[in-house]
Amino acid sequence: MATFTVVFDACVLYPAPLRDLLMWLSITDLFRARWTDQILKEWVDNLLEKRADLRREQLERTCQLMNACTMDCLITGYENLIEGLQLPDPKDRHVLAAAIRGYASIIVTFNLDDFPAQYLRQFGLEIQHPDDFIMHLIDLAPGVVCAAAKNQRSCLRKPSKTVQEYLDTLARQQLPGTVRALREYAELL
Repeated sequence: MATFTVVFDACVLYPAPLRDLLMWLSITDLFRARWTDQILKEWVDNLLEKRADLRREQLERTCQLMNACTMDCLITGYENLIEGLQLPDPKDRHVLAAAIRGYASIIVTFNLDDFPAQYLRQFGLEIQHPDDFIMHLIDLAPGVVCAAAKNQRSCLRKPSKTVQEYLDTLARQQLPGTVRALREYAELL
């Protein structure tokens, strides 16, 4: 049973390989994954700005699937907290507000400087880079993480990937520690 709650920032949901791995990990019950409609909209909008080959309907379907496969993931009722929060980038306050309202203990983001650790501590929150987050999960339950990674890799069809190709893909997602750790378990992937 999940013992801690995590809020994923939009930036970690933006790249499909990382988002997919995080979703596979979310259904392991090692932690409780949460986000908001605003966080989902942010990564979708940002991706559509960069990728003219994608359609909003495709990405909205991905969001629907994320919500359907992750129990009680959507945080609501956080909006009234936003104005009272102070972050270097005011556009990130909605993520912190959601984490507070969603009783999270960790915000997973690439944007560590946007969430000062000392400020977050007063809310009982920690900030983690996705690489650190996944490495902690590997330390906690390596077999469970390897099974999630294997499930992700086995679902890749266009094209399928060897273990090495899969790890190379994760390396491109700014996950060097995760890749080093998973290499030790390559036969399980």
